[in-house]
Amino acid sequence: MKTQFSPAQLKDSHMAASEKILRSCVHCGFCTATCPTYLLLGDELDSPRGRIYMIKDMLENNKPATPEVVKHVDRCLSCLSCMTTCPSGVHYMHLVDHARAHIEQTYTRSFSDRFMRQLLALILPYPNRFRLALAGAWLVGRVLALRSWLSPANKAKQLALQHGAAPIAAKVGFLKRTFAMLALAPARLPGRSPYDKPQTVSPKGERKGRVALLNGCAQPVLKPGINEAAIQLMIRAGIEVVLPKGEVCCGALVHHMGREHDALNNARTNVDAWAREIEGKGLDAILITASGCGTTIKDYGFMLRDDPAYAEKAARVSTLALDITEYLTRVGIGTVLPKNGITVAYHSACSMQHGQKITDLPKKLLTQAGFTVKDVPEAHICCGSAGTYNIMQPDIAVQLRDRKVANILKTKPDVIAAGNIGCITQIATACDVPIVHTAELLNWVAGGPRPEGLPSGLQLPH
Repeated sequence: MKTQFSPAQLKDSHMAASEKILRSCVHCGFCTATCPTYLLLGDELDSPRGRIYMIKDMLENNKPATPEVVKHVDRCLSCLSCMTTCPSGVHYMHLVDHARAHIEQTYTRSFSDRFMRQLLALILPYPNRFRLALAGAWLVGRVLALRSWLSPANKAKQLALQHGAAPIAAKVGFLKRTFAMLALAPARLPGRSPYDKPQTVSPKGERKGRVALLNGCAQPVLKPGINEAAIQLMIRAGIEVVLPKGEVCCGALVHHMGREHDALNNARTNVDAWAREIEGKGLDAILITASGCGTTIKDYGFMLRDDPAYAEKAARVSTLALDITEYLTRVGIGTVLPKNGITVAYHSACSMQHGQKITDLPKKLLTQAGFTVKDVPEAHICCGSAGTYNIMQPDIAVQLRDRKVANILKTKPDVIAAGNIGCITQIATACDVPIVHTAELLNWVAGGPRPEGLPSGLQLPH
C-alpha cells in the first residue's frame, strides 16, 4: 500500500511502525475470509482491509477519529485471525492498537460509553474490586429477580431471543451492556486460593528449575483452580514456582481500550517484579495460564521499546514469557497414560492460535494424557469473548458465541478444554457441556483433583 506520511510524522516511532505495517498490505482481501465481523455483517468496513483503509486515512492525514471510524474499529475483536491468514505478514495487531490509542486521544465518546469503559478499567484489572463487583452483581440479580433469567439453563435461550435474532445495532446502550455483564457473572463465587498471594512454592523432590507464574486479575477470582493446577503440575515436575510481589494485571484490558498510559504503567510494574526475580535467583520462564495475557506480555518488548529504562528488561521478559502448555512440553506431565475414554473438544483461543501461534501443543499434551481430542469446526473463528468485547458489543458477541457452541457440540464431547479464562466464561454461558482449562485436565490425570464442574460420572480409569 502506498503511503504519504511526512518526515516529521515518521519521527514518531508509533507512526513509523504503523506506516511500515500499512506499506506491507497489498489489498489482497484474504483477511476478509476469516474475519468474524465481516463474516457476520458483510460490510467491507468491518473487515481488516476496510479498517486498514480508515486507519491509514486517519493517521496519515493526522485527523481526529470520526464516529464512523470509531464504530468500525470498536467492532474489531482483535482476534488476529487476519494475521494468520495474511500472506504479506501485515502486523494488524500493532496497527489497530495504535488506532485505538489515537481514538482515545482525539475522540469524545458519549457519556454512557465513557462511563462503562471507565467502570471496566477501574474494576476488572483489580482482583479485590472485581470480587466485590461480582458479589454486587449477584445481589442486584436477586433484588431484581433476574437470577432465573440469568440461570445457566435459561441464559442461552434468553440471550438469543434478546440479541441473537436482532440486527446488529449501530450503537449499544448502557442497559444492554449492563445485562451482558450480569449474564457473565457466576452464580457462585469460588473461595480464595491459598496461592492467591505472593509466595514461593517449593517443588517435590530435587529442584530442576524455577519459574514465575502470572497470577492475573480476573482469572484467580473466577477460576482459582486454573493456577492451582498449573502450580501442582510444576512442583510435581521438580519446578519451583514463584508468585512475585508487586505483580499487577498484564495491561491487556486497558491496552485494547486505547488507554496506552495505563497499559504501559502496568507493563513497567510487571517488568520490575519479574526483573527482581531474574536478577535474584533467576527464572527459566514466566508462565501464563491465560492466553490473552500471554499475547500482551510477549509484546512488552515492543510496547516499551522507546523507554530507555525498560526497553532491554521488557525484551528479556517477552523472551521468557511462555504459555503453560509450552513449558509443559519441556518438563512433561508425568507418566503417559492409556486412553481413558473421555472425549475432549479443544477450543483454541484466538490469542493462543493467532496471537501466539500455538496450535498443536495443547492438543498433543491432551492426547498424551490419554484423552481423545477432537478439533472444533471453524476453529479459527472467535467465540466473541475478546476481553471486554462481550460486554461492549453484546449483539455480535452472542452471535459468535452461539456459532462457536454449535460447532463445539458437533464433536459430541464429554468436556471442552481451553486455555483462556475469557473463552471459558463466554462459552459456559450457552453450553451444558463442562468447559475447563487445559492445565486442569492435565493435572487431573497426573494425580491432581477433579476439575470443578465435571460431572461425577466422568471418571478416570484406575
